[in-house]
Amino acid sequence: MNINATLIAQIIVFLIFVWFTMKFVWPPIAKALDERTDKIAEGLAAAERGKSDFAQAEKRVAEILAEGRNQVSEMVANAEKRAAQIVDEAKDQAVTEAARIMAQAKADVEQEANRAREALREQVATLAVKGAEAILRSEVDASRHADMLAHLKQEL
Repeated sequence: MNINATLIAQIIVFLIFVWFTMKFVWPPIAKALDERTDKIAEGLAAAERGKSDFAQAEKRVAEILAEGRNQVSEMVANAEKRAAQIVDEAKDQAVTEAARIMAQAKADVEQEANRAREALREQVATLAVKGAEAILRSEVDASRHADMLAHLKQEL
């Protein structure tokens, strides 16, 4: 065999192989590569969308947290106001109750004082009657009257 004929045959076979590869093998490979490129591009776009969605979600979370903090602060302020109102109402009720108790105590003291005065009047009246009775029974004597009145003063 001649080396030139072999070389030409190999070139023809190679060209047939290149033509066959370009006609039947290369288009599916190129199509698969194009599809893969499209999928990668879609994946990158989805990743970008995911990043933007994540950033928006972070912003929304920050807004919700700030809103929640504001609501908590407002609730705490309302609770403090309500607690102050309750304390004020309790103070007012305590003052009212104290005034009522004081009035009742004053009325009780005044009533007791009136009873004591009445009892004292009865005793004074009884003593006055006894003194007058003693004066009228005994003879009229100035020194004796003075002694009796002194004795009545001591009894009062």
